[in-house]
Amino acid sequence: MLGGYIGQILWVDLTAGKWHTEPVTADMARKWVGGSGFAAYTVYDHVPADTDPLGPENILCFFTGPLTGTLVTASSRHSVAAKSPLSGRWGEASVGGSWGRALKQAGYDGVVLTGKAAGPVYLWINDGRVEIRQADVLWGLDTYQTAEKVKGLTHAKAEVCTIGPAGERLSPIAGLFTDGHEGRTAARCGLGAVSGSKKVKAIAVYGRQAPVLAERESLRGKMKAMTPTIMEKAKGLSNFGTAGLVTPCHMLGDFPIKNWQEGLWEEGAAKISGTKLAETYLTGRFHCPGCVIGCGRQVAINDGPYAGVKGGGPEYETLGLLGASCLIDDLGAISYANELCNRYGIDTMDVGNLVAFSMEAYEKGIIGKEETGGMEVRWGDPAVLIELIRGMGEGTGFGAVLGEGFPAVVKRFGEKAQEIAMTVKGLSLPAHDPRAYNSIAVGYATANRGACHLEAFSHVFERALSMPEIGIDAPLDRFQVEGKGILTAKAQNLMMIFDSLCLCKFLLMGGVRLNDMAQWLSMATGLAFGADELLQCGERIFNLKRLFNVQCGASRKDDVLPNRILNEKRGSGGAAENLPPLETMLDEYYDYRGWDADGIPTPDRLELLGLSGNR
Repeated sequence: MLGGYIGQILWVDLTAGKWHTEPVTADMARKWVGGSGFAAYTVYDHVPADTDPLGPENILCFFTGPLTGTLVTASSRHSVAAKSPLSGRWGEASVGGSWGRALKQAGYDGVVLTGKAAGPVYLWINDGRVEIRQADVLWGLDTYQTAEKVKGLTHAKAEVCTIGPAGERLSPIAGLFTDGHEGRTAARCGLGAVSGSKKVKAIAVYGRQAPVLAERESLRGKMKAMTPTIMEKAKGLSNFGTAGLVTPCHMLGDFPIKNWQEGLWEEGAAKISGTKLAETYLTGRFHCPGCVIGCGRQVAINDGPYAGVKGGGPEYETLGLLGASCLIDDLGAISYANELCNRYGIDTMDVGNLVAFSMEAYEKGIIGKEETGGMEVRWGDPAVLIELIRGMGEGTGFGAVLGEGFPAVVKRFGEKAQEIAMTVKGLSLPAHDPRAYNSIAVGYATANRGACHLEAFSHVFERALSMPEIGIDAPLDRFQVEGKGILTAKAQNLMMIFDSLCLCKFLLMGGVRLNDMAQWLSMATGLAFGADELLQCGERIFNLKRLFNVQCGASRKDDVLPNRILNEKRGSGGAAENLPPLETMLDEYYDYRGWDADGIPTPDRLELLGLSGNR
């Protein structure tokens, strides 16, 4: 038996109300590692290109990694994947918290949902035992209420993954939420709608199993030696969480302001910074299980119009998109809006971009009071933000229109709306501007799930970090053009390893290297992995996701960025004049990847990666 893995994947046929298990084999572990890799292999193999994302033929899979629930710090993540109802292509979200570790303790490395239940259900997975239970009593509850109710119906220490009302209504901006009031979320790509389409309200997991480790004491010694360094180097994240990125990102021109139109917002950025959060609503921090960094923020608002907020505080992306992009500098309002999104079960990134889009569209006359139901959608108005979130969550008013996601919104309002919709492949931009880091432009354009800074996370190698194992001996100039296609491809391969091991990428800030991860994996599993083999796994996984998208019709025509990013300078701030030359960098990227000029992996590259039978 392999170390690190529990050794079983649970397959649940919701139509038939039955389930079975399949083993984790050594060949799977060698080629696909776990987490995101297992998800890519499973979705590609079982979801044809013409599958309706909200039909019973789509699958929804949850996978942990071989280091999840082990001695390795920051390893409590899991990946969720399906064909996305937002883009109609590859859909994936990665999430931290307690649920992934608890799934392994319950006896499984992953869960794959197929078919569709006849009515609302939730799954109860307890020490290898599986029950499909009716969930009529849960339908309509928000995510916080559902988690509390399900714990009462199962076990007080159960961990619950759930959708909110938006997922029940099949909103393509709905996610899957864990850890109750801490609001850990697999938010992107509309995977909550896939769960809703299958009538699965929640999955509760609990157990006392633990993976056997091949070299437990060696791994323990390795982690003991590295932990002080990780804690010291990542202490900024410990002290301020990702909210601490607001000030430096604003200074660098990497902050979305007024729907990505402006370069400076000094007073506003200061009012929603990590420092300001610490001075006002912060009550503490929380850790994913086994993590020594502890970037999670606990907040509470005890008085004023937003009294009652209590739980996970807004992250950097939320502050940037619900705040700066909408010109809202009221930290209390943003915290309240963040909690509403968590309760309804919707993605704060899509929500923030949709609201900022609406404010600009209203200002320019693309939409008017007839479309908004009489609402004046003004810049900087917290009441507008909150009302639109309620509408998205509950399916009412103009918010219901926005809750259908950018592809539907653009189709409704036409070409002028397309010009100000900040999306790639239907997925709205995270709160990092490609005009501040050229590699982000390549990363957004080529990311398999659409605009995503985490599929490459390359900008950290343009700012402060190096990784000699992949040929990055020193940080690259962020406005440099040559080499950025290659950097992005290398970084994407590396990030596939993080997501397949289910490790937090903040370990990079703690000084963790690829060689360290290869050693951890080898000690856990008993399979000897070197850095080069692990990188090839990452390249294989990335390419298989690309092949899935190619089968769905994707090519170079889809590897694009919004016109604003390519042609409108910010005019002020730390990236005032830069415009990323995407096509030049794409040519370099495709050549390095071994793809043809249209962005299709070549037969030679597929054969090299062991994917020649998958084309």
